[in-house]
Amino acid sequence: MKTFSNKVAVITGAGSGIGRYLAILLAKSGANIAACEINEAALAETVAMLRDYPVKVSSHPLDVADKAAIEALPEQVIAQHGHIDLVFNNAGVTVDSTFEDLSENDWDWVMNINLHGVINSSRAFLPHLKQRPEAALINTSSIFGMIVVERQSVYHTAKFAVRGFTESLVKEHKGGSVQIHSVHPGHIGTNILGNARVNEAKESANAFQRLIGKLAGIEDDREAMAEFFQRNGMHPSRAAQIMLNAVLKNRPRIFVGADAKLMDLCQRLMPIHYEKLFPLITVPLTLLRNKKPIQGLPSC
Repeated sequence: MKTFSNKVAVITGAGSGIGRYLAILLAKSGANIAACEINEAALAETVAMLRDYPVKVSSHPLDVADKAAIEALPEQVIAQHGHIDLVFNNAGVTVDSTFEDLSENDWDWVMNINLHGVINSSRAFLPHLKQRPEAALINTSSIFGMIVVERQSVYHTAKFAVRGFTESLVKEHKGGSVQIHSVHPGHIGTNILGNARVNEAKESANAFQRLIGKLAGIEDDREAMAEFFQRNGMHPSRAAQIMLNAVLKNRPRIFVGADAKLMDLCQRLMPIHYEKLFPLITVPLTLLRNKKPIQGLPSC
């Protein structure tokens, strides 16, 4: 893709974190925005921020787990914008629990948002994207679509599946007008841990989170860990910028952050025991990671 100027971008999870900054950075680049989010108050905040840019913005309250709502969304966006050029399937949730203690309802909640929402959106939007001279479908997996820790079985299942699904689409659309991208963020300063559902039956955090908690001396305080996780990750504006740069360069697999790249390398070097290398990554990167927003952008 040569430019974002005058493109129409659909973004799920646009009410906060990476999704909000994707909307802001795309609007700054001249793209028109269809912002989608289940939290209507957060969605309104993002839309208000976008008023600073001379682009058209539409607001779409959306539960990505609702298949009928996803299927209706393309026509709603087209009615307001005329066409669709980019789709960012960015919304995501998690549950902190062992598999045995995880309820079927919580399993379905994560799978319906993280996996089925991506699949249903891809199916709904691809026919419209193929009508454009250049277009892109960007599906967010995770570094946890490459490696695993305990107490995240449902999240891993969804994110590994998003990776496989998206990379299959990459091959199916090779040489066509639609770019396909699988995104693998590392530790980004979002509130996904704070918003996670938690099963307190046994341990209260997975190995990766406990390591972060040990670094901060707050291993037993989940709320403090969530705040530390958000405060000490890469700022989501920088994550969004990395994604957009990679879309312009048509990179099918997008690693966001040095930690994501290094964790992927760890699992290549030690396919079974890669977690033994994690302290070598998390300790220095927690100290060195750029936690400030891109200059000129809001910090929220």
